[in-house]
Amino acid sequence: MPINESRIRDLAGFKGEDAPVTSLYLDVDGRTRIRARDVELALERIVRPVRERHHQEGQTSVCADVDRMEAYVRGGIDRSHVRGLALFSCSAHDFWEVVELAVPVPDRLVVNHTPYVRELEALVARHERFAVLLVDRQRARLFLFLQGELLDKQEQIDLLPRHDDDGGQLGKDQVAVHTAAAAHRHLRHAAAAAFAFHQEQGFDHLVLCGPDDVTAEVERDLHAYLRERLAARVHLPVQASDDEIRQAVEDVEAGVERARDVVIVARLRQAVGVGAGGAAGLQAVLEALLARRVDTLIVSEGYEAPGWRCPACAWVGTLGRQCPLCAAGMEAVDDVVEEAVEEALAQACRVAVCRDNADLDVMGRIGALLRY
Repeated sequence: MPINESRIRDLAGFKGEDAPVTSLYLDVDGRTRIRARDVELALERIVRPVRERHHQEGQTSVCADVDRMEAYVRGGIDRSHVRGLALFSCSAHDFWEVVELAVPVPDRLVVNHTPYVRELEALVARHERFAVLLVDRQRARLFLFLQGELLDKQEQIDLLPRHDDDGGQLGKDQVAVHTAAAAHRHLRHAAAAAFAFHQEQGFDHLVLCGPDDVTAEVERDLHAYLRERLAARVHLPVQASDDEIRQAVEDVEAGVERARDVVIVARLRQAVGVGAGGAAGLQAVLEALLARRVDTLIVSEGYEAPGWRCPACAWVGTLGRQCPLCAAGMEAVDDVVEEAVEEALAQACRVAVCRDNADLDVMGRIGALLRY
C-alpha cells in the first residue's frame, strides 16, 4: 500500500534512547538499475563509509543495522512493482521497518536519534490521487494511481450498431444516425462512470485520454466536480498498457507538482512581505515551531543544516551549546532541518517539500505559513 501520513508519524515518533536509528533509502528501479548486482553495488557504495566510521567509534548497533539492511537487499526484492526502498533499523531496541515504494527514491543513509522520514514526507506531499479516463466511441477504461501504484481499474464497453445487425432493413444513413446516437450515449455513460468512480474512490486529479473530438465531448458531459479536477488531456489510445498509462500520469503529475509549488511559495512570499502569517529562514521557522504557530512547513528538497537539540526539553535551534529554555547542555545534530520536519509532523502540521523553486531558495530554503 502507498505510504501515508499516519505511518510516517508513527515512524517519526520512535526515539533511539541508547542507540541511534539507521535510515536507508535505496533506488531499486529496474529501468535505471537493470541488474540486481547494480542495486547491490549502489548499496555497497553508501554503506561502506558508514560502517567503517561507526565500527571505529564502537557503535555496534549501527553496524548491526547496516548488516541487516545489506542482508535484506541481497535476499532479493520483487522489483516488478517495487522501485524504491526505505529501511529503518535500531538493533539495540529491536526496531525494524521496511517501506516498499512504487516510485524511486534517491540513495541515502542517515544515522540519527530518530528515523529520517523527510524523503517519505516529500513523497506524500508530491503525490496525490490521479484518475485516468481512457475513452473512444465504444470503450471506456478508468484507472486510479497513487505514488506510482495502480490502486483500481474498471472498464465498460458499449458496442456500436452495424448495418448487418438490422438484417439490412435500414439504409446506411439511418445506421450512421443510430451509430452516432449510440456513441453519444456511450460517452455520456463514460462521464457518468467517472463521477461514480470519484464517489467510490475519491481522487484529486483527472486525466482524460483519447482523440480530441472524443475527449472534448466527454469533458462537456463531466460533472462540475470533475471539470474542476481535470489536470490534462493526453493523446493515448484506449488500449494503452498499464505501464504506458502510469508513465502518462507521472508526466502530468510532475507539471501539477511544479504548479502547486509555485502557488504555495507565492503565498509564503506574500505573507512574509506584509509581515503577517508567514516566517522565512531556518531560525524564524524553528522559533515558530517551538511556539506551535506553524500551519504548513515549506522546505526545499535536499536542504540540510547543522544545529543543536536539547535532550531535556527538546528545544532545537541553530546556536548552542546551552539551552536557552532550561539551561541544559545541548547535543549537536547534523541536520536540524530534519528536526523541524519531525516536530511539524508531531504537531500535525502540513509539510510541503518543493523541488527547484528559486523563490523559496531566496527566502532561505525553508519557510512556514502560520496559524496566527
